[in-house]
Amino acid sequence: MSEATLIDVLPAHRFDEARLLSYLNGRLAGAEQGMQVKQFQGGQSNPTYLLTVGEHRYVLRKKPPGKLLPSAHMVEREYQVINALGSTDVPVPTARLLCEDPEIIGTAFYIMDYVEGRVHTQPLLSDVEQSQRLPIYRSMIETMAQLHNVDWKAVGLESYGKAEGYIPRQIKRWSGQFEASRTGDMPAMDALMAWLPDNMPTDDHTTIAHGDFRIGNLILHPTEPKVVSILDWELATLGHPLSDLAYCCLPYHLPSGVNGVKGMLGADLKGMGLPEEQQVLDWYCQYSGRSEVPDWNFFLAFSLFRLAAILQGVYHRAVQGNASNADALEVGKRAGLLAERGWEIAQSK
Repeated sequence: MSEATLIDVLPAHRFDEARLLSYLNGRLAGAEQGMQVKQFQGGQSNPTYLLTVGEHRYVLRKKPPGKLLPSAHMVEREYQVINALGSTDVPVPTARLLCEDPEIIGTAFYIMDYVEGRVHTQPLLSDVEQSQRLPIYRSMIETMAQLHNVDWKAVGLESYGKAEGYIPRQIKRWSGQFEASRTGDMPAMDALMAWLPDNMPTDDHTTIAHGDFRIGNLILHPTEPKVVSILDWELATLGHPLSDLAYCCLPYHLPSGVNGVKGMLGADLKGMGLPEEQQVLDWYCQYSGRSEVPDWNFFLAFSLFRLAAILQGVYHRAVQGNASNADALEVGKRAGLLAERGWEIAQSK
């Protein structure tokens, strides 16, 4: 969480800081010494704040204001998975407390430790020293495999999701979310919603699935090319591990240099010191113990469909005026491009 992304709390996301401080007194170290609040700018969904409480720094995540889509913004589930993973080798912040009482700051929220490090949102890593780019990608995939290798039953996450049927449930869920936030015609999305249920893989492997695993949701060590924390667990559940891998690889299938689209297609990856997609898949097999990555086009098309549905929701919230990022309107408009790319990949099976 880079200090550079801190801003004053946006008017739409202000809350009663005195009431929060009163609640934290006796529950969080340093609360008796007072508190300063800043907001992180960059996330599209759950407003996220830096709390400086005495000599301690914490991060608070809450639900956004306004009417929300069903099952969205479940900060309670974020807390549950971060708390459970605290005993594993998966790098997560230490979870401190969950408050489900909306009377304190208007919505449920949770607090975790602040983790020092770097966040780079662009997959080309153009603002990173070239010699670090390949090892950063390798660390990213190793970290993903560590997550997927966790025994989710042993860490108490049996109730975190269903152990089978992830792909059909996700197709149904995001088709429904898309329809709930539809603002016009999108033929490619309609085609994907029809194609995906008829082409699902038979492999129904279950792991903890992050749901939004990408370079921008990782904190890197301040100086070393190493992941020190995974962020933004809002979409996490029990699910298919290849959905995380495909989602993480989407930049390989999206154009670089297009505003609002974090793509790598067309860039000189070798010249920039970045791995090709096949290298990423090989690393994943090495660290996860898999022998192959089957049904790759399906998982790519599925991931593009899912992201298009998410961005349509961002756009819908922006139209209503309650998205948590100032550029949500622009990002949301990219939903159509993602759906079209997903339909192209689906047809190239």
